Amino acid sequence: MKFKPFSQKQKKVLGWWYTDGIKDTYDAIIADGSVRSGKTVSMSISFLIWAMSCFCDCNFAICGKTVGSCRRNVIKPLISMMRMRFQIVDKRSENLLVVTHKGSSNTFYIFGGKDESSQDLIQGVTLAGILFDEVALMPRSFVEQGLARCSVDGARYWFNCNPDNPNHWFYKEWIQNAEEKRALRLKFLMDDNLSLSERVKQRYYSLYKGTFYRRFIRGEWVIAEGLVYQHYNDHISDYLWRGDAEKLRGRWYISVDYGTVNPCSMGLWCVTPREAIRVKESYFNSREEGYQKTDEEHYKDLEKLAADHYIEEIIVDPSAASFKETIWRHNRFQVRNAVNDVINGIRTTSGMLSCGLAKISASCAAAQQEFGMYRWDEQSSDDRVIKENDHAMDDIRYFCHTVLSDIYQFESFVRGDGEYE
Repeated sequence: MKFKPFSQKQKKVLGWWYTDGIKDTYDAIIADGSVRSGKTVSMSISFLIWAMSCFCDCNFAICGKTVGSCRRNVIKPLISMMRMRFQIVDKRSENLLVVTHKGSSNTFYIFGGKDESSQDLIQGVTLAGILFDEVALMPRSFVEQGLARCSVDGARYWFNCNPDNPNHWFYKEWIQNAEEKRALRLKFLMDDNLSLSERVKQRYYSLYKGTFYRRFIRGEWVIAEGLVYQHYNDHISDYLWRGDAEKLRGRWYISVDYGTVNPCSMGLWCVTPREAIRVKESYFNSREEGYQKTDEEHYKDLEKLAADHYIEEIIVDPSAASFKETIWRHNRFQVRNAVNDVINGIRTTSGMLSCGLAKISASCAAAQQEFGMYRWDEQSSDDRVIKENDHAMDDIRYFCHTVLSDIYQFESFVRGDGEYE
């Protein structure tokens, strides 16, 4: 791993707990802002050094959205960076680290805060400090349970995250009330991470559009508004594929947003080493047609769409139980449940369209029509899309977030593995 000097903002994170004029003013630190801005690396190093400098034989917690993401984003790089200074024993089966330095030893528990039930995992332990990595992705109940466990004299709280909706509980409770909470709030941008080259920064600038650009590049807590895929609609000719499907060579998939009363949308995809193309579609709207199709009739449409291609998998909404059963009964195709995470799926799809990994054929008329109507619900207090004109949008999102993320290692691309935050 190559290191560059810390920026001034990172140095403030590293030293806030011992700097005169600051150390007695704050009990917590909040680092929020853009992706790849150097938040996590400075926060995790500072947290570990603070804990080992100020306490002995105490317990601490390092929390992520899941234990796996916490290990990947925080624990693994932290051990790599600090193993020359501290003796670190990683007890993976117990999800904890035992850290020793100059005869002092402390225990760091690793927790995942993915849903409301996660608060039960952290109950009972007494902590001297807690670090929340990507706190905006965690439920309030988990975070507040973790804070309640910090009963050792001198305990402090450490938070970092990328921005979300301004109605998010963490923004309203902590960021807007930072002074009252005795929290030092630092807003990070990519320029605060001196390890990023201009080429890498330009890659991220081009990856995000619209609301996601304002949040993940400019570090703003903003409402999602307007068209979901605004950039696609502004530059639609850049994303339309007009090639010859017969000449395509790659792996073939079909994504399905199943509906009986609502439209049923299916897309045929060809995945090549460079891009994935939604070559053809099947779109049936029972309201417009005046009748509903049975599962068997929808299956015939599926077979017609597949034609003579060998289909690797059919990606289907997990709730479409009867249609999945019909597919299995015919014993031709493998079925895979889609990852139905709407907001993260939209973010993934938007990024893939922007960087050219995903393209839509000019023949996919229903998808093109929906791209021009698919909107954020501006009346909602959190991030929601209007549940209209979204069926092709859903099948495209299923495929991008479920299949393409793995094939193209898109999440690694977004995180920029090897250039730790």
